Amino acid sequence: MSSPYLTADATVSARRAATVVTSDTVTYDQPTRGIYVGVGGSVKVDMVSGGTVTFVGVVSGSLLPIQVERIYATGTTATSMVALY
Repeated sequence: MSSPYLTADATVSARRAATVVTSDTVTYDQPTRGIYVGVGGSVKVDMVSGGTVTFVGVVSGSLLPIQVERIYATGTTATSMVALY
């Protein structure tokens, strides 16, 4: 998936938000602009540019400015997450 946020539009704030649904198999139709983490923990994701990474020790109330195409169920312990688009 190519990133739609590589232009000047990348500096514009999010226009849409949705409750995160984690999955080990489903890729999002549109990559996120960021992820709000309500209750802290680990967040395992597939980055838009490729690669899988786990952010460990994400604190409650954090905003991760990352473009992802999947947030895994397995390996993610953070909850109450909101995807920003």
